[in-house]
Amino acid sequence: MKKKIISLGASNSTKSINRTLAHYASKELKNVDFELLDLNDYEMPIYSADREAESGIPELAHQFKALILEADGILISFAEHNGAYSAAYKNIYDWVSRIESDVWGNKPMLLMATSPGSYGGKSVLAMATARYERANKKPILNFSLPSFYENFSNEEGIKDSSLREEFYTELKRFQEVL
Repeated sequence: MKKKIISLGASNSTKSINRTLAHYASKELKNVDFELLDLNDYEMPIYSADREAESGIPELAHQFKALILEADGILISFAEHNGAYSAAYKNIYDWVSRIESDVWGNKPMLLMATSPGSYGGKSVLAMATARYERANKKPILNFSLPSFYENFSNEEGIKDSSLREEFYTELKRFQEVL
């Protein structure tokens, strides 16, 4: 039986390199169905306790959570905005966490990040890994791709051989724990 994963680039940019990386990684998994989510489909008002008390939790947050619960695993590639999550991702996370504190349903996760720079989004990746490891009993794997435009092409995928080897090692580990 095929496993199902939810995949997303944690950015609302229509040209997101993290969405590109998430899509690439999802396609490289074997015997897995994936759904690549677009954060723009889950745009909600900025979370506040006052707004929640007045209007409740938006239906889009419930829809996002339902997709997570149906999946066997989660794959996220994080955009790094000033060393942290993008506002679009963080807002969705905040709303969904009000439904249930275990946002990701204790699923195995592959967390990734990329950026145009040589650090490859490692700050946000470290933040996400530390946060989700505290809340999740399932394995959380991670991979960072530095210098996206030099190290990735749509035709070849990850071009640097050592980065490609590291990527496929983490992808294989993720597939094994699904």
